Amino acid sequence: MKPQPKPFVRATRIGPYKVTAQIGVGEVYRATDANLKRAVAIKVLPASVAGDSERLARFQRDAEVLAALND
Repeated sequence: MKPQPKPFVRATRIGPYKVTAQIGVGEVYRATDANLKRAVAIKVLPASVAGDSERLARFQRDAEVLAALND
C-alpha cells in the first residue's frame, strides 16, 4: 500500500502562496497570494487526475469558470 501524502500544514509556502487552512473535501486549501494580496484556493490533484488529459482539461475549464466569477 502506498503511503498517503501528508496534508500541508498551516503557514506552508507553495510558490507565492501561503497556506492558511485546509478546507473542503480532499486536499483543498485556503491560501494567500503574497504577490496579489488575495485569497485563493489550492487543490492538490490525485495522480489519477493529473495523468489523465481529459480529466485534467475538465479541471482546467472548471478552474477558469470559477476564476471568472471572481473578476
